[in-house]
Amino acid sequence: MTNKKVWFITGAGRGMGVHIAKAALAAGNAVVATGRNTDTVTKAVGFADDLLVVKLDVTRPEDAQAAVKAAVDRFGHIDVLVNNAGNFYAGFFEEITPQDFRAQVETLLFGPLNVTRAVLPVMRAQRSGLVVTISSTAGIRGGEFLTAYAASKFGVEGWMESLTPEVAPFGIRTMLVEPGFFRTELLTPESTNYAEPTIEDYAEKTRQTVTAWSGMNGLQGGDPAKLAKALVQLASQDEPPQRWAAGADAVEDLEQKAQRLLAQADAYRELSSSLAHDDTNA
Repeated sequence: MTNKKVWFITGAGRGMGVHIAKAALAAGNAVVATGRNTDTVTKAVGFADDLLVVKLDVTRPEDAQAAVKAAVDRFGHIDVLVNNAGNFYAGFFEEITPQDFRAQVETLLFGPLNVTRAVLPVMRAQRSGLVVTISSTAGIRGGEFLTAYAASKFGVEGWMESLTPEVAPFGIRTMLVEPGFFRTELLTPESTNYAEPTIEDYAEKTRQTVTAWSGMNGLQGGDPAKLAKALVQLASQDEPPQRWAAGADAVEDLEQKAQRLLAQADAYRELSSSLAHDDTNA
């Protein structure tokens, strides 16, 4: 049991999750670091008195329930949940198999649902807690080669926005984090799966995109350690932001999307506003 705040982090074996776990520990919190391979998590995060490493495949509800029980047995409570675990199925929609598309949604959308469903009873009993879900700028705007990934992240955005008022009466807050390009392992072969090219019409653009993205790996502008430190800072606030654009490129993406939405709302304003029932002749 501990009087410290307890962070429960998924996908803590590599990438952003490692940085978040280290930043939370450095700030004096207790951390439950989870991943599909506990050896990988331990090697990445290290050892600490206030660290518990637990096996968790987010696509398995039974794993989520067991991991939450282990966390509460060890520390007594869970104060911050970070839904971070993820992967990336990239490719043109027609070339992503139905199985791979479904697998993407299973990890990126149903994974956080599984873990949050296991954590919320603990937070409701406490009448406090913060649910953080790592989304993406791809949850704000779609783009070619991103159909499965963006569909999952758009789903995350809608789920979290709708969850917010449901849990607020119990003292539970939510925060969506939308990172831009950060220097993580997302574009490595361990995290990114490219659809098998099968359609000639897409072949040249596929080659160009894969080459460009592969060349970007390790050169992204964002520093994940800085993101993690900022996230810990925001999570400590009494009223954390419901949405946080992480990175200058993310801020720009959100601003551009907002402008496009306003322009689209205005483009057919007269037609859109003329669709009510005309009851004057009734």
